[in-house]
Amino acid sequence: MKTKKDRMDLIRMIISSQEVGSQEELQAALKAEGVSVTQATLSRDLKQMKVAKAATMAGGYVYVLPNVAMYRRVSTPAQVKEMMQVPGFLSIQFSGNMGVIKTRPGYASSIAYNIDNSNIPYIIGTIAGDDTIFIVTREDAHEKDVVKALSSVVPNLK
Repeated sequence: MKTKKDRMDLIRMIISSQEVGSQEELQAALKAEGVSVTQATLSRDLKQMKVAKAATMAGGYVYVLPNVAMYRRVSTPAQVKEMMQVPGFLSIQFSGNMGVIKTRPGYASSIAYNIDNSNIPYIIGTIAGDDTIFIVTREDAHEKDVVKALSSVVPNLK
């Protein structure tokens, strides 16, 4: 590997093309490509690239690139519903035109992504953390309408 940029491009390619759940797995994949890297260097590269971990359908965690999360591969609502069958939703509460959805750890960003891409007319947008989603609804939206619309995206929501 000639440069740090080349190494980081290879890391991006590996993370976007296969499920990698640990630095050890990533080191092995890099080694298979002829690149030896220390754990410390790999850790710094991942931090600089803003690589995160996201929950998988099997309940494990894998590395994902920023703005290239695996959930963006979903293209149809039927597939979104299938993906959402993994129980991650815990609760929802409203205050005015704001709502807070609680999820199991690691599920918030994928659920928020699906909410944002479902084009629910009552919801202006979401912000997701690890286990919490903040939603902003339109001023004229009623809680029951928002919950009904969300239930098509989040099956466990009642």
